[in-house]
Amino acid sequence: MSGKPDMDLLPTPPMGERYNGVPERLSKEAAAVRTRLYGNRTLPKSKPRSRPARLPPGVSEDVFAASIEELRRSIGTENVVVNDQPLQDGWYLESPNTHDAFHVIEQEELVCSAVVYPGSTEEVQIVVKWANKHLMPIYPISIGRNVGYGGAAPRIPGGVVIDLGQRMHSVVNLDGENASCIVEPGVTYFALYEEIQKRGLPLWIHCPDLGGGSVLGNAIDRGVGYTPAGDHFANHCGMEIVLPNGELLRTGMGALPGKDGRDNSTWQSFQNAYGPKIDGIFSQSNFGIVTKMGFWLLHDMPHQSYCITFERDKDFAQIVDTIKPLAQKGILGNIPQLRHIIQELNVTGQRKSTFHTGSGPMTREKIRQAAKGLPLGDCSWIFYGTQYGDSASIERQLDIIKKAFSSIPGNRFWLPKDVPEDHYLHSRVQVCSGVPILRELDWLNWLPNAAHLFFSPIAPTRGKDAQAIHEIVTAGHKKYGFDLFPTLCIAGREIHYIANVIFDRADAEQKKRAVALLRELIHDCAKEGFGQYRTHLLFQDQVARTYSWNDQALLRVNESIKDALDPNGILAPGRCGIWPKRFRGKGWELGVEDVDMKAIAPKL
Repeated sequence: MSGKPDMDLLPTPPMGERYNGVPERLSKEAAAVRTRLYGNRTLPKSKPRSRPARLPPGVSEDVFAASIEELRRSIGTENVVVNDQPLQDGWYLESPNTHDAFHVIEQEELVCSAVVYPGSTEEVQIVVKWANKHLMPIYPISIGRNVGYGGAAPRIPGGVVIDLGQRMHSVVNLDGENASCIVEPGVTYFALYEEIQKRGLPLWIHCPDLGGGSVLGNAIDRGVGYTPAGDHFANHCGMEIVLPNGELLRTGMGALPGKDGRDNSTWQSFQNAYGPKIDGIFSQSNFGIVTKMGFWLLHDMPHQSYCITFERDKDFAQIVDTIKPLAQKGILGNIPQLRHIIQELNVTGQRKSTFHTGSGPMTREKIRQAAKGLPLGDCSWIFYGTQYGDSASIERQLDIIKKAFSSIPGNRFWLPKDVPEDHYLHSRVQVCSGVPILRELDWLNWLPNAAHLFFSPIAPTRGKDAQAIHEIVTAGHKKYGFDLFPTLCIAGREIHYIANVIFDRADAEQKKRAVALLRELIHDCAKEGFGQYRTHLLFQDQVARTYSWNDQALLRVNESIKDALDPNGILAPGRCGIWPKRFRGKGWELGVEDVDMKAIAPKL
């Protein structure tokens, strides 16, 4: 399909008008990013539906309409919206809550039947009890910007999306003395950062590459950031959760009532309670709806970002082996990134056609030629790091780091002052000091109608293991005709190898190749012992079943917990590959063979 870009859209709402809008400091950048993306788009803003609106499986139109009216009477007519309008993909800051904006299958396949907007924990409980009464599959989202992993789409077409963010976006508590906060699902990294600045507190948040996502949502999906406290779930402290039967739970010290009925004053100070620690079962699961979550923050501190470039592809394993002891000994200040030079091309925001006119992936020689015109020049790998502490300790740390990398021929050390103001290194300065930004959106201009899938395996921090994954991923991208954009987040003992598969969502054949690539990579990496830490919702069944030790013992335990907590199977069936008894084994699970996705919605 082709058409003229829609450039007559209203400006992106600022944060003062909309909870998930753009901060004033980034308004011009947001407008520029949006103009570039829409200027590289051939898809129309929306198109008429080709089929009737999706309903939950086994629910007739009359029953659905009656149950929707019942819910409207409970929480307000305006807070329950039937999804019968044309679907709009929008863009990152105006993403849909009805489907996956980065649809790798047909846009109308994974769509909800309705969207519900609760305004409090109590209203979430009402919605959950309603879902149990009518056996409605419900899918909670915080913001719906989990792009690359499925966005706001329900795993069961016709499920009801619970949009927690639109009316639940308060910073419930911000404690400067304790360096902690409590947030609701709709609080974005932008919003938390701006609130801290407004109060003049010398505190940092721990943001990922993009700042428009939910602080709470990213943590329970075990996302990462780049400050010294960048493991978001590890730095949470206390949760409030609506269970699948509508009951309310608090974890950690929140389970102990505070004085005179107040919240316990140690709820955001100590992560544990008494007895088993259960917080983890509510991350990457469908065991409850988290409505409040506490986080520890960092105090502002001096820092120095830098990058090191390496000339040769063949030094990859040695680079990883050099990073390992530096990370294990705590010399590296944060979780650094190792990125391939092709990432320097696409993060400029320029189109692939600027560098390459062919239809296939860029060759290594083409990448080299294009890189010669960039500030870092023709190189292979770029290491982005940040050190923290006083100036003397930072200088000592950098001396150790430079000496360690000196054994790799041709490496060059760069500070922010050595590169132009628009270079990516300046963006790392901000992210690594807790300032949320938009810069990572620029690579979406690589292709027309660009969307992406993340492939995210974990490996030990060993050069030979990193090389093994890299070779599998490289071969797969070559086979299916995609440019390879690898980023490695390297800790002392493990590596997140993140490959970003960019595709044109207007091209059905290209989308099918992207699915085939992911299916094969998941299978091939798992054979070598490299499992995914996170994946798109259409691949969650396959990934969950790769963790198959002792006849799927892990999955069987998860299913047992699911059946105990959610006997009616209403809460996010299929999320993270966990299906309740009501749907399990009835054709919903997708495996390595499901490239055409014909089994996505079997008839019950």
